[in-house]
Amino acid sequence: MTRVIPLDRVRNIGIMAHIDAGKTTLTERILYYTGLTHRLGEVHDGTTTMDWMVQERERGITITAAATTVLWKDHRVNVIDTPGHVDFTAEVERSLRVLDGAIALFCAVGGVEPQSETVWHQAEKYEVPKIAFVNKMDRVGADFYGVVEEIKERLGANPIPVVIPIGAEDRYEGVVDLVENKAVYYADEDKGVTYHEEPVPPAMKDEVEHWRIHLIEKASEKDEALLERYLESHEITPEELRRVLRRATLQRTVVPVLAGSAYKNKGVQRLLDAVVHYLPSPRDLPPVRGIRRADGSSVERAVREDEPVTALAFKVVSDRHMGRLVYLRVYTGTLRAGTYILNSTRDKKQRVGRLVRMYANRQEPREEVFCGDICAAIGLSETTTGDTICDEKDPILLDVIEFPAPVLSISVQPASRQDRDAMGRALMALASEDPTFLVETDPETKETILSGMGELHLEILLDRMKREYGVSSVVGRPQVAYRETLTGKVELEHRHVKQTGGRGQFAVVELVIEPLPPGQGFEFENKIVGGVIPKQFIPSVEAGLVSAMTKGPYAGFPVVDLRISLVDGKAHDVDSSDFAFRTCARDALRDAFARGVPQLLEPYMSVHVVVPPEFAGPIGGDLCSRRGRIERLDSAGIQHEIHALVPLATMFGYVTALRNMTQGRGSFTMHFEHYEAVPFEMAEEIAALRREEMAAKQKT
Repeated sequence: MTRVIPLDRVRNIGIMAHIDAGKTTLTERILYYTGLTHRLGEVHDGTTTMDWMVQERERGITITAAATTVLWKDHRVNVIDTPGHVDFTAEVERSLRVLDGAIALFCAVGGVEPQSETVWHQAEKYEVPKIAFVNKMDRVGADFYGVVEEIKERLGANPIPVVIPIGAEDRYEGVVDLVENKAVYYADEDKGVTYHEEPVPPAMKDEVEHWRIHLIEKASEKDEALLERYLESHEITPEELRRVLRRATLQRTVVPVLAGSAYKNKGVQRLLDAVVHYLPSPRDLPPVRGIRRADGSSVERAVREDEPVTALAFKVVSDRHMGRLVYLRVYTGTLRAGTYILNSTRDKKQRVGRLVRMYANRQEPREEVFCGDICAAIGLSETTTGDTICDEKDPILLDVIEFPAPVLSISVQPASRQDRDAMGRALMALASEDPTFLVETDPETKETILSGMGELHLEILLDRMKREYGVSSVVGRPQVAYRETLTGKVELEHRHVKQTGGRGQFAVVELVIEPLPPGQGFEFENKIVGGVIPKQFIPSVEAGLVSAMTKGPYAGFPVVDLRISLVDGKAHDVDSSDFAFRTCARDALRDAFARGVPQLLEPYMSVHVVVPPEFAGPIGGDLCSRRGRIERLDSAGIQHEIHALVPLATMFGYVTALRNMTQGRGSFTMHFEHYEAVPFEMAEEIAALRREEMAAKQKT
């Protein structure tokens, strides 16, 4: 089998935005206009193709990134619709890692919202070229030019409108294509499938002229030949403009901006044209870089079918009918069903049972997939998110996907004895799908602890466990993911000496413990000279410290942001052992906390509240009463926006409180920002309560 569509006609794109900007509605229109579906799916009716999970249709939100493939003007476009809710940011993270380009969607009323900024910066981290689509131009308060200005000011981008809207709100009719210099109107009779082009309306002639000159001048800044033709008053053709805009978009120096209303079926086809014109194909990307397993050297592979196969697993899904699906982005080579490949991350040889091309939750079997493709594989039982799949004759390791750490935990236990084993299997399956969902067992209380990105995240996972696996559970109250650290330098010597009649235990360590800046984690330095502690016991000291840091001495929370230097110590020829030095190091850290000044840290959330003006004062006061700090107050049309930093511990149940305070007219989003110190008296109370809880659980 050979490639049907040339590689330069392939586009791997994602749609990213703030919650409720219209991502799923836009994707449904794309499926409809490209002929993949024959009816328009609507979020409010629960009839969407891409939001296929029961929980997604019930709540009207996207929870998991869904992939599909469409054809548009002789191009294959692989589309991933990503979630907008911050609790599911991992879905965005792993999608952007494997995509070549992105559509950044903005609400014409809301503009650049907090999660818009988050996903934009995620895309910047992976150097993903972007085009922007200002959606909901039919809504009251729609302001296309205001959103363009926000993209420039708040995101630091260089937005260039390539279309401008004809009218707005209830008078929104279509767009003027500035590249073609034509007005485009969409037919309501067939839901926008057909459209017709007309000359620019006379009433808009000056406005269109202004923005077309703006487009040509901005493009000319990126191309000397185009600048020269413009200065000599030559006619600039659409092909010339697209060529320059495409190159600048791939270099991420400009962001073409389009407008429309996905719900009203206007502007979507022009957006698909822009995907083809301005976003990269896999051939436009630089060679794939990785580390050769054999010697650790850097290696590059060109995006060609005849290269050794290299792919990245970016998502795992447990499908009730198909089994375990591993989503892959194939970067180089050709991957064939039935062949053996190497999971170089885990050094495991595995057989690719079947390959399928995804259409949301439907699959199309494939015998082989080529470089640049996104597919799913069945049979890779030991592959998880972030693993590299490659040719076993030439192993390579790609960069891993980094995910944020969970900030919220709950305890869970089976509702009945019959549910116990089933709950373990269900949690293992769900954890294998979601790298931000952690399942742990408390070694002292034997409780199962679930950790995730927020209340909604954990609520959805527990709901899935009940619906998909038939497991009922009893859930404990949410627990904030506090952290512990020391605020000053501590120097100490700790001795571990025991004689029991036979072989004893002997270890002495001298440590210097210093605080690190927030977010630095843990650093261990070995400063032993002269062999006073034999080399084989140095890892034992570090392992003992790491073990002690998992449950801190102050309040039983993980210890972070410390540099611990091993500067001296003693060993005994007979009585020293790995166990003795592990135990000595573990007890030394506890001793250091008793001597030093421990500090409890708590997660602070960036909270963005949108309310009518009459509620702004009370809402601001309420956030301050929750130990929050108001960072910024903005006006967005007829709404007021409050930006604040608030401790997560005070935000439980806020959705209900906000609804009550604003008569149901307020909305909010929040995401993790950083850790800050808990006030001393409050920290003492939390630590005392934590110790009481742990003691009570041990008794039971």
